[in-house]
Parts: sequence; structure tokens; C-alpha cells
Amino acid sequence: MANSIIVYLILSGILALLLALFQYVYKAKYTKYRYVLTVLRFVTVFSMLLLLINPKFEAVSYYEEKPNLIIALDNSESIAYLKQDEIARQIYDDVSTNARLLDRFNIETYKFGNTTSPLDSISFKDNQSNFSSFFKSYNELYKGQIAPVILISDGNQTLGNDYMYSAKKNKQAMFPVILGDTTSFSDLRLQQVNVNRFAYLKNRFPVEVIVNYSGEKSVTSQLRIRSGNVVLFTKNITLDNSKPSEIINTTLNASQVGVRTYKVEILPLENEKNKVNNYKNFGVEIIDQKTNIALIADGLHPDLGALKKSIESNEQRSVTILKPNDAILKLNDFQLVILYQPTNDFSNVLERISELKLNTFTVTGNTTDFDIVNDSQAYFFQEVTNQSEEFQPAVNTNYGTFIIDNITFDNYPPLQSEFGMVTFKVPEETLLFKTVNGVNIDAPLLSTFEADGQKHALLSGEGIWRWRVQSYLDTDDFSSFDNFIGKLTQYLSSNKKRNRLNLDYKSFYNQNETIILSAQFFNKNYEFDGNANLQVAYKNNDTNETNTLPLLLKNASYRIDLSGISPGDYSFTVKNQDEPVSASGIFKVLEYNVEQQFLNADVTKLNSLATSTNGKSFYSNQANNLVDSLLNDTRYATIQKSKRNTIPIIDWKYLLGLIALALSLEWFIRKYNGLI
Repeated sequence: MANSIIVYLILSGILALLLALFQYVYKAKYTKYRYVLTVLRFVTVFSMLLLLINPKFEAVSYYEEKPNLIIALDNSESIAYLKQDEIARQIYDDVSTNARLLDRFNIETYKFGNTTSPLDSISFKDNQSNFSSFFKSYNELYKGQIAPVILISDGNQTLGNDYMYSAKKNKQAMFPVILGDTTSFSDLRLQQVNVNRFAYLKNRFPVEVIVNYSGEKSVTSQLRIRSGNVVLFTKNITLDNSKPSEIINTTLNASQVGVRTYKVEILPLENEKNKVNNYKNFGVEIIDQKTNIALIADGLHPDLGALKKSIESNEQRSVTILKPNDAILKLNDFQLVILYQPTNDFSNVLERISELKLNTFTVTGNTTDFDIVNDSQAYFFQEVTNQSEEFQPAVNTNYGTFIIDNITFDNYPPLQSEFGMVTFKVPEETLLFKTVNGVNIDAPLLSTFEADGQKHALLSGEGIWRWRVQSYLDTDDFSSFDNFIGKLTQYLSSNKKRNRLNLDYKSFYNQNETIILSAQFFNKNYEFDGNANLQVAYKNNDTNETNTLPLLLKNASYRIDLSGISPGDYSFTVKNQDEPVSASGIFKVLEYNVEQQFLNADVTKLNSLATSTNGKSFYSNQANNLVDSLLNDTRYATIQKSKRNTIPIIDWKYLLGLIALALSLEWFIRKYNGLI
């Protein structure tokens, strides 16, 4: 407490005492209760002066803080396939309900497979083991805290970044409980098949196969690639403990347009325990031609590389970067032209694009000559202020020209744009709005529009390369941003007539992939209809099994997740139940269960994880040893902490009660003795 406050308190006490003595002692009428009244008046006045001064006092409270203990259970199919599901449940129950651990730790439980979530139920039905998903969530939630992890798993990872790297970020001890047979068996398996998703008609496409062998003796087998009953490629291979793997490369002929499926198999060894990992199906979509896109720019910029990478992530598309003067004679070869920051050198190429009625995607920025842009077309006008501003993007959730998903732009960096407004002279639809400091200023950042039988897009800002980098930081890959640019490119490069019901799906999926069908429905004025009653009827053409399910609205599209359906060829129809509008398609689900490729627990990796994080690994029959190890670990002691609070006396409610009590008693005594 400050010295000045102490002085005020002393003065307040003296003043309160003088007032009380003056009223009830000095020249006051004698009464036997006057000293009691003096004390009550002193208490009242002094308390009121205390409230005016409002001194502050420090209060210290003590509490105990237990360390956290995280239990993470692998909920993937491989646990059940290795016949460890009941053992895993028992270990989880024994550890999570152990009274001694509950007394020592705050226990929190999670499960992971395709995704990570709090553990409310156990199914062992997730078709992927995404360890990195768990460790990413864990590192965010428990950063800087004491939180050792009990990892109940077989250690076999099928998705995401290597968990050996992810687990080390928070520098917490890991205590793996190893599920699965640790006995080594001779096993010949297809480790990986690498092939492009698309190939071109009458070309040959490459296939790379990696074969692994676990065992001591030398073995010989045959690798085959077949399509249906036709064997397209064979090769004899010999492996032993000094040469445990081999990479086989070949090329196959793309002879027919459409989805073609192939089967790679390595003939199993005699008495081989796991034969599921001896074969793998893969598919290739054979297309007739690429979509050729011209990216015209007058200088160098990181945006050019980002756009080219994003567009060419889909192998059906090819991007050629050209100077304005070089592009004039080649424009007939392209289905879409991207005009990056047009300058005065673009005059001739802009005239040629207008003559050929080509679809365009215009990107403007700090070096754009807006006089050239405004004069070269009659669709929009950019106000020229010669001042730049930074604008962040905000998605228009009502955008309905094509389906957007898996990207929010919430924390994407700003683009540099001309400060003036863009005025459209034709109907446009805004895909991204401009925001400043989180406030939507209702101005378009990215728009699409159609005019004179052509499709166009305008992006008012440079620096889109930062968006691709941010996409990677958010999701550990570029796919969300690349898919967004891909959808925009697909729309702009196609001259198909717009339909009221549009579908978005892949031509084939692997069994372990997420199978999402998306649809958009428009009313007769081609405005997105968020009240449509859409259903999908799909049929497995191999088994004739049919099913009908509703599509659910999400943002500006209707979606359904068909993950988990059995492998086979499927045909489907999406229909609006309120109007005779429908659209159909076909897709293929390829048989391949990645969770059944494992024969043993990955003991080496789990032991290495425990060692590198200063933890310890345990086998499934050592749950009691795990409990004892945690209880005896001096790193995880309960810590007593103190909390210091500064409390102003005006918050002390008892003081108000004391004032009320003193005044009431004073009034009652005076009234009772006839002094009032």
C-alpha cells in the first residue's frame, strides 16, 4: 500500500473520531449510551471515508496443480485387423480409470484415425492412421504445459507427416503401448505404386512399383501388372536380407479414353502370413487432350510461378508463360488466357484476344496500366487513383457459379490493389470481397462474369503467391488453394452452357479416400437456390445394390459423403424432388485397404519415439509397469502455486453491511432513548 494512502487513512480515522466526539461528547446532552453511539458514529463515518479513498489490498491464495496425462488411442482398422481391439480397450480402461493415476494426474483422452477427437466411443473403423493430426492438435492444446502422452497404437502410419517429427515439437515424453505381434515373419509386399492420375490417349504412361521383403532367406517371385484378365507386364525379382527392396519401372499404353483400372501383384511366398499386401489396384483416367492456358506477363513475379504450379497440379492442364508480343501469333492454341498486370505492351495482344473471343482471367496490381485495361474492354471500369492499398479476402458464401469448398481465406495475407473502386458494366458475381481490418467494404476482390459468349474473371490485387504459402501453413499441403484455382480455371476454360444442376466429383477413388459428391442447384434465373430438395440415388453396377440419400446444404453447395462404400463401379443420379431437374454421373471405387497392409506392430519406430522424447515404451501386457513408471517419475509432481490478487476495498461487500448495521443500531438506540 502506498504511503499516501496510509496518510489518508490516518487522517480519515482522526476526522471520523473528531466528528463522533463532537456530536456525542462535546457539549452533548448526557446519556448513558453516548460512548456506544460515539463508537457507532465513528464506524459509520470512517467506513464511508474508506469507500471514498478506496485503498487496495493484496490477497494471496494457494492451490495445487496436477500435471496433465494424455491418453491417445489409435482408432484405425489396423488395430482390429491385427486382432488387438479387445486388448486395446482393456488397456485404455485400466489406465484411464486407475485410481492412483487419477489422484496424481488430470487425465484427458483422445482417439485418432482419419481425424482427432475427444474419446467418447471406440470403433476401430477409421480407414487411415493420421498420427500427425493428433500431434498437431496436441501441440496446440498443451504447448508449454506438462503433459506426457500414453500412445496406445500399433505404430503403423498411413496418412500425414511422420509422427517421429511431429511428436518432438512440444518436447513432451511419450509412453507408447505397443499393440500387435512383435514376432518377425517372412513377408513379401507391395510397398508403393506410383502412377499419374491422368494419361493421354495413344501415349505411354509410366508406372513405378516398389517391392519390399522382410526375411532372412533369399526368395524369388514374379511381379505382374494386369488389366482384367490380360497380363500387360511381368518381371521376376529376387530379394534377400542384403537386398530387401527393388524398384521396378515400366510404361503402359493408353489406348482407350476413360477410366482404366489395373492390378499390380507380387506372387506370395509359400505359407506367407499376410497376402493382402501382395496386390494393389490403381486407376488412370485417359483423356484425349490437355487444356492449354497462356499466362501472359511483361515481367517476372512470384505470382506467375504460383499460378503455374497451382493450375498444373491438375495434369489435364498445361500453362505456358509468354511475353505479350510473343503471344499474339500463338493465341489460337489456348482455351484460356491469363493477363497478368497488363501494361502498355499488351495493346496488340488485347486486341487479338477480343477478335478471337477468348476467355480471360485478368490480374491487376501495382504495375498495371489501368488506362489500357479500361480501354481494351467494355465490361468493367477501374477508377485510377495511382494509390495502392492492401485488402484481405472474404469468401462470398452465396457465390453460385461453381462449387467452392475446403478453403475459407480466414487468415490469408492481403493483396496489394488499386485504391479506386471497380465498376462493372455487365452482371458479375463476386467470389471474394475486399476487407480492411476485418471489415467487409462490399467491394469485389475476385469476380467472374459472362458477356458476349465469353467467360471472364478479374482479380484486383497482386501477391497471390502468399495465399499458396498460407495454404501450406494451414493444412501442410497446397491442395486447398490449388483446388480453388483449379475450379476457377475449369470454369473459365470451358464454354459449356450453364446448367441449373451442376455436379462436382472425381472419376475414380481409392477405397480409403474420402468420397464426396457436391452439387449446386440454380433457379430459373440462374440464382443459387438454398432451399432445393436434392437426393442422390446411386447403384453398385457389380452387385446391383442401390441406395438413395439426401444431400445436405453446406455454404453454397449441397454435399454428401459416401466414404465407406464397397469397391466397384457406380452410377448415380442427383435429382431435385420438387422439380424435374436431374444430373447423372459414374465413378469407380478401387479396392485397396491400406490398414490391412501391415503384418506387425512397428516396434522399432515406437521404441525410437519413446527414446527420442525421454519416455519409455511398453508392450500390451505391461500396463501395470506403465502405471508404476508414471507414478515414480519425479518429473510429474503436483505443484503448489500461489495466486496474488489486488482487491479494492469498494469490492468488499461486508463493509457496506457494517455501515448499514452501524447506522441502524445508532438510529434504534437514539429512538429508544428519545433522542430523536
